[in-house]
Amino acid sequence: MFKTGFDNNKYIKTQSEQIRKRISRFGGKLYMEFGGKLFDDNHASRVLPGFEPDSKLRMLLELKDEAEIVIAVSAGAIESKKLRSDLNISYDMEVLRLIDLFRSVGLYVGSVVITQYSGQDSADVFKQKLLALGVPVFIHYKIEGYPSNVKKIISETGYGKNEYIETSRRLVVVTAPGPGSGKMATCLSQLYHEHLRGIEAGYAKFETFPIWNLPLGHPVNLAYEAATADLNDVNMLDPFHLDAYNVKTVNYNRDIEIFPVLQAIFENIYGYSPYKSPTDMGVNMAGYCIFDDEAVCSAAKQEIIRRYYKALCDRRKGLDVTKEIEKLELLLSKADISTADRKVVSAANKVAEKTGAPAAAIELADGTVLTGKTKQLLGAASSLVLNALKHLAKIDDSLELIPSDLIEPVQSLKVNYLGSRNPRLHVDEILVALSVAAATNKNAAKALSCLPMLKSAQVHCTVILSSPDSKIFSKLGVDLTTEPDYENDNLYHL
Repeated sequence: MFKTGFDNNKYIKTQSEQIRKRISRFGGKLYMEFGGKLFDDNHASRVLPGFEPDSKLRMLLELKDEAEIVIAVSAGAIESKKLRSDLNISYDMEVLRLIDLFRSVGLYVGSVVITQYSGQDSADVFKQKLLALGVPVFIHYKIEGYPSNVKKIISETGYGKNEYIETSRRLVVVTAPGPGSGKMATCLSQLYHEHLRGIEAGYAKFETFPIWNLPLGHPVNLAYEAATADLNDVNMLDPFHLDAYNVKTVNYNRDIEIFPVLQAIFENIYGYSPYKSPTDMGVNMAGYCIFDDEAVCSAAKQEIIRRYYKALCDRRKGLDVTKEIEKLELLLSKADISTADRKVVSAANKVAEKTGAPAAAIELADGTVLTGKTKQLLGAASSLVLNALKHLAKIDDSLELIPSDLIEPVQSLKVNYLGSRNPRLHVDEILVALSVAAATNKNAAKALSCLPMLKSAQVHCTVILSSPDSKIFSKLGVDLTTEPDYENDNLYHL
């Protein structure tokens, strides 16, 4: 049984209030580094059940008239064609997507800043593309000795060399397509330039994880380490906060390591540091909005297991993730869990052992576990979805939702005309067939109407799914894991 444990409305209200207080604290101008994802923070919604993926966006909309967005993207990421893995699009294309999304909800995008620039041709091309689209672009340069050479950083040849980003609103939100984009450096560079212009501006950080007022070993904080295992982030007690206030709080290694440098930068700009610890810099009320710790702990543990399965599958696909897997195995141990704690794993594996073919299992919101097996016309994932929809619509399992004479022409199209070697229908194809059947079949229509009820369901498959099936599960909001095996021994898999 899935339970919520996070008060989303309280979060939006209290987070907005705290940001307004921080703006006032710094004389009316605040540069806020926004970590994580603004539009689709699915990690947060998975580990904090009740958190909506667009919560940060809704919170920002509370400050709509006061805020402008600056999107930072590093020249190196543009040059290397770095991808946002969950969407499989490059960082430069993600910048364009973000601009469209922000504008679609009425948020003002002031500009894009290309950071860590050192003459990359692809960055120049992207700049010209943005300018042609009417988007202001600013360049921030790579600084030799950053971040340890404070004297160099706070000089005309350091931050002084960067272009000053023209902003017009009280709250400047600096966000990015992904980590390593230079958000913090952008904020600090702006503080330097604002100070030269006689404007007192401040800096704060909005990062949901780790949650500073949860214990170091809390599953939610362990799940954050699991999510960033590829970056090797480590949660730590904040020694600066402990020393200043004798209070234990949690932060992560990168912020703790760079804090002495930040203090020196603040002191060079203002003559004093407004913060005594990395925790002080943050504006994060998430910990205060958890009302059912047991539900949150359970959800976070499942996230660690899912991340572990993903890493195993990445290794099977030929990626070098040895250190990531080692880190995740350590986190499984710390959380005192294993893959056996994911109900759908054993359910799917039992069917696969019995049938000798790929199988899948789903756990629905009410705790019901159903399975799907490979059939002549359908793959295991497609069978599973139909079985789940029948259950949700309270339709007898023996009744046929889609007649075979409707499936066979689709198979013929795939194999005879589109060159597919796999005649079985993928999940998206079976849903199209179901929607066609729904025009004349009341049961099919009833089943189709239950599709939104699959959101947040847990699914496990005994083989790595094809790209079409994985994508449709993602679109349905289903949390998918698979065994690190393919259905066949081919070297190329779609």
